[in-house]
Amino acid sequence: MRWLLPVLLLALTACGAGSDDAGLTLPPVGAVVDYQLGGRYEPADDVDVVTRDKSSVPDPDRYSICYVNGFQTQPGGARDVFVVQHGVDLLLQDAAGDDVIDPGWPEETLFDIGTPEKRTELAEVVGDWIRTCANDGFDAVEVDNLDSWTRSQGLLDQGDAEAFAALLVEAAHDAGVPIGQKNAAELDGAALGFDFAVTEECAVYDECDVYTDMYGGHVIEIEYTDNGLEAFEEACADAAGDRSILLRDRDVVPDDDPAYVYEHC
Repeated sequence: MRWLLPVLLLALTACGAGSDDAGLTLPPVGAVVDYQLGGRYEPADDVDVVTRDKSSVPDPDRYSICYVNGFQTQPGGARDVFVVQHGVDLLLQDAAGDDVIDPGWPEETLFDIGTPEKRTELAEVVGDWIRTCANDGFDAVEVDNLDSWTRSQGLLDQGDAEAFAALLVEAAHDAGVPIGQKNAAELDGAALGFDFAVTEECAVYDECDVYTDMYGGHVIEIEYTDNGLEAFEEACADAAGDRSILLRDRDVVPDDDPAYVYEHC
């Protein structure tokens, strides 16, 4: 657990793992990654890295990344729980007092990161989630919806996202874990202190080079089946082994679901 045994560290190095300037162990370059946000299951024997939601548990035998929705509430009633625990003022609301919702995920309300004071309060909340990931034994965190300002009806801007992201980077490093930039190719995540990248559909949107220019091989690329197979196949032909590349069903369901799809190259 936690990759402390010398033999595991040697194996990690052999796979191309690296450490950043703070001595944090990053996900191995070109590792086989399984993305399990829709539910935990036993990975295949050749899997090196597993990503799971913060509500789950890390894989005890593999490098484990903790998914944290750092800029929006989660579906399934999490918005109401958040309000009970932290109040409604930390959620973004429009002029009519209604929640600003992610149109692609209608149960997710954006966090209000529009002022330094609210960013500080929210960084304590999300920082606690990050610290819990570290304490639970995860080796790294990825923080989703960095680009939520683009869905904020103009109430937030890129500077708000960058300022809040810097606070989350600090929280992760203080907790002793590296933190991954999730999407938002328009941001210089490396300058903000992110250590690696998790990118969805970068082959579809022709963005993969943006991430590899910032992070080298420390990039995990996820392509989805509802885009067809061409982007995944082209990425594998161009960059297999240079970065981690995998194909998943859009809802990343567990392996006992008929909709489950997982491939890697």
